[in-house]
Amino acid sequence: MSAALKKSSSNGSDKSVTTEEQQAKISEIRKLIGPLPEKLAIYCSDAAITRYLKARNWNVKKATKMLKETLKWRAEYKPEEIRWEEVAHEAETGKIYRSNYIDKHGRTVLVMRPSCQNTKSTKGQIRYLVYCMENAILNLPPDKEQMVWLIDFNGYNLSHTSVKVTRETANILQDHYPERLGMAILYNPPKFFEPFWKVVKPFLEPKTQNKVKFVYSDDPNSKKIMEELFDMEKLESAFGGNDDSGFNISKYAERMREDDKRMPAFWTRGNPQSAEPHVDLNSLDLNSDSDASDNGKVDSSPSHVSDSETLSPSESVIVTKGSDNGSTEVH
Repeated sequence: MSAALKKSSSNGSDKSVTTEEQQAKISEIRKLIGPLPEKLAIYCSDAAITRYLKARNWNVKKATKMLKETLKWRAEYKPEEIRWEEVAHEAETGKIYRSNYIDKHGRTVLVMRPSCQNTKSTKGQIRYLVYCMENAILNLPPDKEQMVWLIDFNGYNLSHTSVKVTRETANILQDHYPERLGMAILYNPPKFFEPFWKVVKPFLEPKTQNKVKFVYSDDPNSKKIMEELFDMEKLESAFGGNDDSGFNISKYAERMREDDKRMPAFWTRGNPQSAEPHVDLNSLDLNSDSDASDNGKVDSSPSHVSDSETLSPSESVIVTKGSDNGSTEVH
């Protein structure tokens, strides 16, 4: 492991944390969280806690609060228990699906087609999004924490955008899946997207800026991005690759049913942090001022956005959320 782990902070500067400091912060968060039921204890791996620390600029108090909120959400929403049959109707048009290929870094790829929206239920759409996120994570290699979003804008127009779903999507991804996005590729986006991105870009950290790529099928230079990231023999022809098979709901359903069978084992692995199964999650006081190693210091208002930004996949618009005051702006 590197001697210093670099993180783009929420105040515009880089913060380096040594391996020893990182492990100390992870241990401190474990103490602040306390004993957990098995599934939640498994969720709180070192890698997961590190993601929350990165999302909060290595601030133990803020990361602990964020993680506690996720643990309560997972205990109530039970995302790992969603099964294909419950959400299959949302998937019929291929609006979001896990591809049968990975990128050259071994990361899971989620394909998103906002123009293929086929339902009006916000609850159903969010449920399916969560299912897709959990499935993508299930299929990540053990040494990978992030995935790739491949967003196809063919046929897209503003009528496909719902502010309500966008807000819900942003909240779920920002609050409960921090640091899961490795790359978002916007394929043939509408012309107004890139000028808007140029306006937003200066307010984002360099790491965040580099996660978003604009690719146009008629631009040889931007097509190189695809060639560098994917095996073109396996990539779908819709994205300039050589695979003409396309999305098939019947075959995809078979894959998802097989993945569903694997999910229970994923969440029942032996874990030394596991405690009694009937732990009162109401004891996770989200408002407590714990004596964290940060000595109660709170970051100043951020001039850049890094830990709380997201690109809403269901609507494919940039959404930024203030990390300290909980405000959300939809653009």
